[in-house]
Amino acid sequence: MVIPVQITFRNMSTSGALDAAIRERAAKLDRFHPHIMSCRVAVEAARHRHMKRNVFHVRVDVTVAHGEIVASGDTTAPAPHENIYVAVRDAFDEVRRRLEEHAQRIRGEVKNHSVRRTG
Repeated sequence: MVIPVQITFRNMSTSGALDAAIRERAAKLDRFHPHIMSCRVAVEAARHRHMKRNVFHVRVDVTVAHGEIVASGDTTAPAPHENIYVAVRDAFDEVRRRLEEHAQRIRGEVKNHSVRRTG
């Protein structure tokens, strides 16, 4: 990565173990896709009155040479994350999938359907 990983914690205290886990996942992404310019991670604890536990949201923004990829991990989860490490894992897994799709589009491996002309 050209710019070091930027990690932001919202509504929660910082954790050295969580910070290390996020940096390790970002390093794996950098080995997977070597053209990553920057990676920003936002970790948020959303507190709700009707819930007794914290629900965590993780958002990962990755800037590559031909665009920006944003993933939160919430789209594949059937329920909100109550474990912060599971939320981090899901967000980085989604970023990896989107990076792979982006690389396939750049290489031209995605099939384009012919456009039907109507008139």
